[in-house]
Amino acid sequence: MRGLLVRRLQLLPFNRRIIVTNTTTIMSASSGSEFGSAFTTPRLVLKKVLAKSQREGDGAIVRRGIGRSELKNLDPFLMLDHFSVSAPGGFPDHPHRGFETVTYVLEGGITHQDFAGHKGTIRAGDVQWMTAGRGIIHSEMPAQPTNNNGLQLWINLSANNKMIEPNYQELLSENIPSAKHEGVEVRVIAGEAMGVHSPVYTRTPTMFLDFTLRPGAQLHQSIPESWNSFVYVIEGEGVFGSPTSSPTGPYHVLVLTQGDGLSVWNNNSSSKPLRFVLIGGQPLNEPVAQYGPFVMNTQSEIEKTIEDYQYCRNGFEMRRYWTSI
Repeated sequence: MRGLLVRRLQLLPFNRRIIVTNTTTIMSASSGSEFGSAFTTPRLVLKKVLAKSQREGDGAIVRRGIGRSELKNLDPFLMLDHFSVSAPGGFPDHPHRGFETVTYVLEGGITHQDFAGHKGTIRAGDVQWMTAGRGIIHSEMPAQPTNNNGLQLWINLSANNKMIEPNYQELLSENIPSAKHEGVEVRVIAGEAMGVHSPVYTRTPTMFLDFTLRPGAQLHQSIPESWNSFVYVIEGEGVFGSPTSSPTGPYHVLVLTQGDGLSVWNNNSSSKPLRFVLIGGQPLNEPVAQYGPFVMNTQSEIEKTIEDYQYCRNGFEMRRYWTSI
C-alpha cells in the first residue's frame, strides 16, 4: 500500500534520510502447537500499542499498529495496518521490493492487479500472500463502494531472499483450514493450531492465526522457540498472558514476552465474542534499511533500488509501460 507516497518517489532526492535500524528481538522458549496445555513460562504482555487512525494511499484510512513511532518494527515484522477503504479511494499503482505482504480481508473485498498481468479480487475471509522479492508494481482498490476492510502485514525477507522473483499464494476463505473446540474457533492462515496446518509456504517462518473466543472460553497456544510474537485485537475484550491482567479491547497491538506459549481468556462476564490475530515469526537478526515500500539491508542497497525504480531496471522494467486499469 502507501500508494501516494510511492508515486512521488521519483521526485525525491537521494540524500533524503533513510532509516537504518537493528530490529527488535525477543526470545521465546518452546515450539509446536498445542491446545489446552499449561505453560512453564507463559508469554505475558510486554508492550501495548493502540493502532491509531491515519490517512494512507488515496483516501484510505488505516490503523497502523506496527510501523509507527511507538513500535517501529518487531523482527521480522515491518508493518501491520488495519485498513478501511471506500470507492473511489484505494491504493493506486505503487512498488515494493525486499519483503512480503499478507492481505487478509475482513469485510468487502480488494481488487488487485500488477505489472506482470496478475489480477483478481479477494473477498471477506480470503488471504493473499505476496512475495515482492526483487520488485513488483501493483494496485489495491476497493471491490465494492463501501465497507472494504482488512489487515495487511509486512514480513521482512532475509538478505538472500530479497531479490527472488515475485510470487503469490492465495487462499479462498473456504480453503483456509479451521477448527473449533470448547468455544474457541481458529482459522489457520499460516502455521499450525488445534491440530490443523496451513498449506501456505512461509519463506520467513511465520504463524498467522485468527481466533474467536466465545464468552467464558479460554485458549492456550504454544509458540515456537526463538520467535517474536504479538496479538492484534479485532473485536471484543480479552485477558492476555495472565488471568489477573486488565482486559484489552479492539485496535491494540500486544507485544509478547519470552515464554513457551500464550494463554487468553474471554471472561464469563463478557457478552460478546473476542476476536484477535496471533502472529509470530522467526527473527532474521539482520539490519533493516527502509525507504517507504523498499526494504533492504543497507543504505547503498536502498539507493540502488530507487535508481532501479526510476530507470525501470532490475525487476522494474515494466514500469515504463504499465498502468493499472
